[in-house]
Amino acid sequence: MRVEKCYFCSSPCYPGHGMKFVRNDSKVFRFCRSKCHRNFNKKRNPRKVAWTKAFRKTRGKEMSVDSTFEFEKRRNRPVKYDRDLVTKTLGAMERVEEIKGKREERFYENRMKDRKTLVKKQKVAELEKGMELIVPAMADRDKVMAKVVERVKEKSQKMKDAKNVGIKVAKSKAVKKKGAKITTAEDMMEE
Repeated sequence: MRVEKCYFCSSPCYPGHGMKFVRNDSKVFRFCRSKCHRNFNKKRNPRKVAWTKAFRKTRGKEMSVDSTFEFEKRRNRPVKYDRDLVTKTLGAMERVEEIKGKREERFYENRMKDRKTLVKKQKVAELEKGMELIVPAMADRDKVMAKVVERVKEKSQKMKDAKNVGIKVAKSKAVKKKGAKITTAEDMMEE
């Protein structure tokens, strides 16, 4: 079973999937889906279409030069079947994938190393650009904060009043019951 690569987006084309286009000069183009085939027919350049691997590699978002890519190259030489050779090859393939994954992670970390400082600079620049909008709001800040503090005090006072009223009502109900022991507010709060 041979897994081909899509000519346009470089994703894998599994057997029975996608389509094959053979040009008049006998060059074979494989496409993983109709989206890639349509873009090819529209003569779009894969390096300029943002979702393709070629775009990501040309913009430096993915590794473009690495020794692990040599293992992915297609080899048309037929090899006589040998069980030991197949097991060694499969083991080597797993190891190469492991190495490639680690290198991609390192590449991504190096690429994103300066990202935080860049984002911070962009935010500062945006704040400086819109400072005339922020300054009037900051001038009224003291008034707004005073109003907020007053509202909080009023709410807390209302809550205290409601608790006191609830305790008085509970006390009067306990006293009205005949034969029941009289409980104080502290006893009721403990229960």
